Amino acid sequence: MTLQYWLRWLSLQGVPRLVLRVQSRRGDTFARMMGPEGIRDPHPYIEQIRAQGKLVKTPLPWVTCDHSLVRTILRDNRFGVRSSARIEIPKVLAKFANRMPPPANPADPPAMLRMNPPEHTTMRRPVVSAFTPRAVEKLRERVETVTEELLDAMPSDGSVDMVEAFASRVPIAIIFEMLGLPRADMGQFLFWGEEMTPMLDVGISWSKYHRAMRSARQLNDYLDRHIERLRREPGEDVLSNMITGSQLDHYALKANTSIIIGAGFETTANLIGHAITLLLNHPEQLDRLRAEPELWPNAVEEVLRYEPPVFITARSALTELELEGVQLPQGAMIMLSLAGANRDPAVFDDPHRFDVTRPNANEHLAFSSGVHACFGANLARMEAGYALRAMFERFPDMRPAGPPRLRQQLTFRGYAQVPVRLGPAVHATSSH
Repeated sequence: MTLQYWLRWLSLQGVPRLVLRVQSRRGDTFARMMGPEGIRDPHPYIEQIRAQGKLVKTPLPWVTCDHSLVRTILRDNRFGVRSSARIEIPKVLAKFANRMPPPANPADPPAMLRMNPPEHTTMRRPVVSAFTPRAVEKLRERVETVTEELLDAMPSDGSVDMVEAFASRVPIAIIFEMLGLPRADMGQFLFWGEEMTPMLDVGISWSKYHRAMRSARQLNDYLDRHIERLRREPGEDVLSNMITGSQLDHYALKANTSIIIGAGFETTANLIGHAITLLLNHPEQLDRLRAEPELWPNAVEEVLRYEPPVFITARSALTELELEGVQLPQGAMIMLSLAGANRDPAVFDDPHRFDVTRPNANEHLAFSSGVHACFGANLARMEAGYALRAMFERFPDMRPAGPPRLRQQLTFRGYAQVPVRLGPAVHATSSH
């Protein structure tokens, strides 16, 4: 099994990793953006790409950072997501690499992230009803309770890592409830999520891929047991509805459960982590929010614009087509920089300025657009809006306790650690 996974890694990650390294040494802007320098600060590379035009050919894929073009491609049914299972693997590798399918995970079909309509529509339909504005509003009271419990547990005037203690804990508690999972297992899921999300990057190392596959197998075993329990005793949760109300097979149920965990957890954890860091680094913006708390929803939109939880995505041409005067062959790959689109000066004035009062902050593309728009967007907005306001009201003197540390991954770009000194706790009496 390890040999098969190694061959899959070589085909899907190892070869792209080598190409990116070679092109980075040659000075290619896109390759450097996708490497360690780009993870630290991608925006200089984004602006170099933007200066070359709306649609830029690199030695690897086409790239665009243009807001209008990114939105157009995301909504154009002539483009689709790229399935890693459909990458052309040399036959000698494919014979061994595909002998055994990988464990169900968000990076491989039949996870909806890697599917195009009509299969994607079939996968998505049983899930989206749990994330409508009305359904999300029903979760508000639970979000408030979870938030207050987490804040109560923090040491007044102590120091904590806000990712571990708060940013990750609010969304995982809610998604567990939605999936009918026991709260005692949250810590294990946080670990699995940390290990598995790099699979959505390009060119990850063998050691990261191996750890991700190991966690994917463990998660598969766990979900096998959980799904069988829900088959016998279904509840009112999303997963029970998927089991009883859809035609998804067991493998597809597991793959899409991992996507729901990612959509409901990873993006929100990154959003809250970015927001804490940005507001602590821009105290004048925090002061504005304290003076005008009605600005909090717009502040969440500005965080999403300024530091989107998902940095980059990709689409492939499903047919030969013309785009921006360029004739693209079927299969042509275009990397879409959501972060670049969100700082397009044609749409956002002074785009590199963080401004919680920005009037058109909600024009960002942080949650994608079109058929693959993030179905967890409403939940993420609600969770972050309440949690952030409650946290800064509870600890008004919060200060950084050291430099935050970014995860070494680009697709889901967020902080691994945000150390803070809390200051004295203030127990507010007013409701939000």
